[in-house]
Amino acid sequence: MMTGIPCFAGCAVCWAMIRRRPAMETLEGLSEALETTGDIRSIVRTMKSLSAVSIRQYEQAEAALAGFEQTIELGLTALLRDRRGRGKPLPETVTGKGGEALIVIGSDRGLCGRYNENVARFGAERFGPQTVTLAVIGARAAARLEAEGRPADRHFAPPGSVAGLTATVQAVILETDRWIREHGVGRVRLVHNRRAGRVNAELSERHLLPIPESTLARLVDADWPGPGRPFFRMPEAQLMSWLVRQRLFVMIYRALAEALASEHATRLAAMQRAERNIEERQADLNSAYRRKRQETITRELLDVVAGFEAVGTPEPDNEAGQNGTAGT
Repeated sequence: MMTGIPCFAGCAVCWAMIRRRPAMETLEGLSEALETTGDIRSIVRTMKSLSAVSIRQYEQAEAALAGFEQTIELGLTALLRDRRGRGKPLPETVTGKGGEALIVIGSDRGLCGRYNENVARFGAERFGPQTVTLAVIGARAAARLEAEGRPADRHFAPPGSVAGLTATVQAVILETDRWIREHGVGRVRLVHNRRAGRVNAELSERHLLPIPESTLARLVDADWPGPGRPFFRMPEAQLMSWLVRQRLFVMIYRALAEALASEHATRLAAMQRAERNIEERQADLNSAYRRKRQETITRELLDVVAGFEAVGTPEPDNEAGQNGTAGT
C-alpha cells in the first residue's frame, strides 16, 4: 500500500479503505475523493501499459538468443567430437572443486504480489551446507532472504530495461569467475521466477556450472547440420573456456529476461485487479455524490419554500390586535 492513498491492488487493508465511507459525507469530500480516485486510475492504466510493453520486450530479447545459443552448442559439439576422436574423456567445465554458489533473481520494485517472497523462500530452501556464497539480483528479494536468515554476500541491481541486460549479466559472470578463483567454488546454481501462462509465475532452478555430463553427452552425439565438421587452431583449453563462458552468458541472460518478464506479468495482473477495484469505488462514489447532491438540492428547496411561507403568512397576534382596535 502506498503512503497516503490506497494501492487498490487487492490487499486486505486497501480493500477496507476502498469500502470505508466517512460517517458525515459532504459534497466537497465526495468530489475530492472522486478526483483522487480518477488520478489513481490514470496511474494504474499507465503502469499496465508499461508492464505490457516490457513483457513483450523481454520475451523478444530472450527469443533473440536462440541463434547464438545454437552456435555455442555447435561449437561445443565440434570440440567434444574432436576430443572423442583422440580418445579423450568428457572435459571438466569448471576448475573449482569447493563449495557451491547460489544466485537468486528478484526485483527492486513492488506491486507484484508475492513475487519476491516466493523466490526468496525458494532460494532459502536450496541454501545447503555446501553453499559458500549467495548473490541476489534485486533489493526486495535480498531483504526477504535476510529476513529468512540468509543475508546476501553480493547484491546486484536489476536492469531497468532490455538495454541493461547485458551489463548485468556480465557483472554476474565476473563475480562468478572471482568465486571460482578465490573461493574454489565448484558449482553454481540460479533460481528465479518465470512466466506460466499469461500472468502466473512459476519457480525455476538452473544448474549453471559445471555443465552436466548428460548435457555434454547429448552435445557430443548431436547431429551435425553440414557435411563436414569445422576445425580449430585455438588451444583446446582456451576454446573450451570461451565456449563455457558464452554458454553461461546465454543461461544467465535468458533467466534474467524470463524473471523480468514474469515480474511485469505479475504486476500487470495486480494492476488489473486494482483497476477493477477502482472502478467499483468510482461507481460507489458517483452514486453517493448524486444522492448527496439531490439531498442538498431538496433541502435547499424546502428551506426556500419554508421561508416564503413564513414571510407571506401574517402573524396571528398582529391580526387579532388590529381587529380589536377596529371594534373600539
